[in-house]
Amino acid sequence: MDPTPAKSKQSVLAAIGLFFLAPLVAEFLLGNLSITMLPALVVLAPSYGGGALLIRELARRSGRGWPTVVLLALAYGILEEGFTTQSLFNPNYLSLNMHLLQSAYIPALGIGGWWTVFVLALHTVWSISVPIALVEATVPERATTPWLGRPGLWVAAVLFVLGSAAVTLGSYRQDHFVSSTAQFIAAAAAIALLVFAAFSVSNPGGPGSFGLIPNPWLAGALALVCGSAILMIPPRWGWGAVGAILLIELGMAAAVLIWAKRGGWSLRHKLALASGATLAYAWHSFTEPPVAGGTGVVTRAGNAVFTLGALALIGFAAKRSSAAMGDAAD
Repeated sequence: MDPTPAKSKQSVLAAIGLFFLAPLVAEFLLGNLSITMLPALVVLAPSYGGGALLIRELARRSGRGWPTVVLLALAYGILEEGFTTQSLFNPNYLSLNMHLLQSAYIPALGIGGWWTVFVLALHTVWSISVPIALVEATVPERATTPWLGRPGLWVAAVLFVLGSAAVTLGSYRQDHFVSSTAQFIAAAAAIALLVFAAFSVSNPGGPGSFGLIPNPWLAGALALVCGSAILMIPPRWGWGAVGAILLIELGMAAAVLIWAKRGGWSLRHKLALASGATLAYAWHSFTEPPVAGGTGVVTRAGNAVFTLGALALIGFAAKRSSAAMGDAAD
């Protein structure tokens, strides 16, 4: 029996899952939006999900792996916050009086040091990388292969453009803020450099070198601790907060790059890292006052729903990836 139809169906389901999981993690699991704001997925799914799909497909189609995904995810974060919402440069984003740029403010650039490293970490890790890793673990046989044909890729691109345009228009209508030409140019240059680097960097794959790696449980616990620390570091620390976030990010990146080159590093380790980061968002959602949708009992019940959903997805992905590795061992 030809397995191609089954694999094709798997790929389509995985692509659809990623399309909706990305915004659910980025905004709802975080607690930034209440469950009452679920209709906003009409706009958020094309923006977040379309972006995650494009990044994943471009990386896999070019035969590249996680270094490319992460660099493109960082470029996505700059696009989102530098052009779409412009929160990197807006001193009163959406007229919410959150004073995002005050901590470690850099007058020459018109940005806040803390907000820049913090929000770009959120997008790089949670908005893009975590959803991709979780969904890939649910289809281990297709984890490193493209899921979309050329027509599907074009559909994802169009949806991403439309979703980003809708978010941009909505943000502008809220407070009519427009960044300076110099800020737009700087953001565009940063995106271009990251995209160039993403398709220039080499994969850590290949024959594994000798060396110790953590077991998946320890890797997941480390991701949970580091992710929680990033979320908990108070902006009032100023440049101390900037340094602490960068230290955690660079330390984790260096450790994962080293482990990924060693024998024994597997899909289960990648799932463990994504799961730890996911759980950091989940517990933090119960302390996060949503920017939209209220803070009542319904919202907290929604936090519980999203947390249980995340746990169910992690369990399903763990079962699938473990079964695949068992089959490979046989």
